[in-house]
Amino acid sequence: METIKLGIVGLGRAGRHMHLAEIADINKKGASFKIVAVCDTIEKRRLEVARECACKQYATIEELVKDEEVQMVDIATRSCDHYEHAKLAIKAKKDVFLEKPMACGYDEEKELFELAKKSGVKLYVRQNRRFEKKFLQVRDIIKSGILGDVFEIKLTRNQFALRNDWQTIDTFGGGQLLNWGPHIIDHALQFCDGDYNDIFTQTRQINASGNCEDHIKILLNGANGRIVDVEISSGVALPTPQYTVYGTRGMLVDCGGFLRVKHLPKDFAFEKLPADPSTPEAGTPGHFASIPKFDWVEEEFPCESDGLLNEIWKALYDDYVNGIPFPISERQVLKSMQVTEIAKKSFVI
Repeated sequence: METIKLGIVGLGRAGRHMHLAEIADINKKGASFKIVAVCDTIEKRRLEVARECACKQYATIEELVKDEEVQMVDIATRSCDHYEHAKLAIKAKKDVFLEKPMACGYDEEKELFELAKKSGVKLYVRQNRRFEKKFLQVRDIIKSGILGDVFEIKLTRNQFALRNDWQTIDTFGGGQLLNWGPHIIDHALQFCDGDYNDIFTQTRQINASGNCEDHIKILLNGANGRIVDVEISSGVALPTPQYTVYGTRGMLVDCGGFLRVKHLPKDFAFEKLPADPSTPEAGTPGHFASIPKFDWVEEEFPCESDGLLNEIWKALYDDYVNGIPFPISERQVLKSMQVTEIAKKSFVI
């Protein structure tokens, strides 16, 4: 089995506490990654991880990309550094696996993709929520047709939080648009069949410190005619369903540990009644709608929100070694950033 030799840059919350565990897990499931070098500006971090992985350690990315053993650079530094760090790796002829957000703007992302093509290296973006089990389940239920023609979808990631780390500071690429945004905007575009006709956005700062948004509202009129409503917020005190789906024959609601679905039977012939222009009979206040009794089918599907997230590493390996195309394309990443930049313009602090 071919092994991909990795150099990891950034050993903080993502690099050390996510990537390392994910690599160990996916190596048991048909992939083969070997960490040959690590890099972090904090000496304690890099020495500890170098001992754990029995690999080389470097204080700067400039040193790491000169290492001939490093085949692919896994970049998990702060968002504001992704663009420059990816450029360094690409110019050193290293393939790159880049933590989201790929960069802090559309032009930077476009430049990185073009530079990778020109340099003959591969560039992948770690939008691992594309493999989120709950997202995949909702998508499959919609595709099954039991909800009929789906005309609206609501996506939320809400909590009540008082965040004050670097993710709240614009200089470092902070804000929820660059944190949760790459994941949930990507989901929204998937439900829109990849594009939209119209967009409404509003972003505000509610609870966060710093100078970035922590409340986001995006409404997409999808290319397929669906309305997709995205809400990401640190100002919501009660839980809201992460997924709500409206269809002409039923509805889906995310209830946390399970998806609740209510739909009409497959053999039910749905007929609209003719509109009646006459005046309703006296003594029947409020009875202006004919509501027949339906034999609803109600189902519950167990689910876990974060299941399968590690599969992005298997998808990376399959593309790199086996030629199976990586599912997150350049066009999809750039389209998501276009939405992000539009939303940024509506920011109110």
